[in-house]
Amino acid sequence: MFKFYQKVGVVSIALLLLTLLVGGICVDRTFLTAKFLPADKSTFNWRPETWADKDIGGGSTVVIHDAKYSLDFEFKMASALEYPYASMAISILDEDGGELLIDMSRYTRLSFMVRCEPHNILFFAAHMVDEDVTDPEDPSKYRSPSSHFSCEKEWAQVHIDLTRLKTPQWWFDKFGLDLSREAYRLTQVSKISIGATHQSPQDVSSLVKINELTMHGRDWRYMYALAVWVVLVWGGFIFWLFRAHTNALIAELKRKFEKDRPLIAYQQLSMQPQRAKEQSDILRYMTTEYANPELNLDLAVTQLGVSRTKINAILKDEIGYTFSAYLNKLRLTEAARLLTESDRANVAEIAYSVGYNNVSYFNKLFKTEYGCTPKTFKDVYKG
Repeated sequence: MFKFYQKVGVVSIALLLLTLLVGGICVDRTFLTAKFLPADKSTFNWRPETWADKDIGGGSTVVIHDAKYSLDFEFKMASALEYPYASMAISILDEDGGELLIDMSRYTRLSFMVRCEPHNILFFAAHMVDEDVTDPEDPSKYRSPSSHFSCEKEWAQVHIDLTRLKTPQWWFDKFGLDLSREAYRLTQVSKISIGATHQSPQDVSSLVKINELTMHGRDWRYMYALAVWVVLVWGGFIFWLFRAHTNALIAELKRKFEKDRPLIAYQQLSMQPQRAKEQSDILRYMTTEYANPELNLDLAVTQLGVSRTKINAILKDEIGYTFSAYLNKLRLTEAARLLTESDRANVAEIAYSVGYNNVSYFNKLFKTEYGCTPKTFKDVYKG
């Protein structure tokens, strides 16, 4: 059985390492991240853009100071218009530099570090396609659900829930849509933007700096696939282990039984013609009287007329066992033979027939000798 356990150990370790490898890959692909900053490590190709009411006759302005390592921009909200606006946007690009729609539906959260001077209330918006409204040639027809956050002079971390953005009411009114159509899909997003709100300071320059702009998401399909893989692979391993263990146990029991079988017949013992009469008498006596439940060393001394020390010495020299060990060996070997050859006899009957009055003691000795109970031995050997 040692080779079997050695093989099981090697297979178990290899399977465990494979599971850790597959598990690591699945976990890594389950917990998604997509970076925008720094620009050279961004998941997407993008360019910065500025939007301000200066383009329609207002006085608001936006100036980008850095878009490589951080989003560092300055805006000034002018009070000339009733609804002034100023913001900067990240426009997603394809390999050729054209605008690209990306699928952000796998991401549920956007996080970044931000600081402003002076205190400000800003918005974040995702500009996406609405199949009933959007015209690719008209940016105003893109749906732009948003969220708001505040920022101070000190760095602070902001988390935006991408699943709970709110579409402004004016957009529904402009296109005659019901306000109940709040649901949106982030499957076709062209830009994300950050900018001033009506609560931002007006006619004052505002500085904004953003770092570590990252989207986070979960794709549970990989964990489900991992669970199925683990069940199939480890289930198959357990099934193989059960079958292989049964086969190895059968082979080991048969090998052990065949090895011990000659001990039950006196004529098969290793007897040399020149052996002294005492040796011959002791071995013959043991192999013919082992089934006597009263047999013990004292009885053998009385009936053979040989001292305890000499009996043990002869048995030790001849077959390598003491009297008690050899007696149990004979009885258990005969019990094993009966278990393999007798269909009707039960364990108790076999125990009594080989010299054991106590079935529990017999079961204990048998399990120590063969590594399983007599019943299991019978089932396995005949299986």
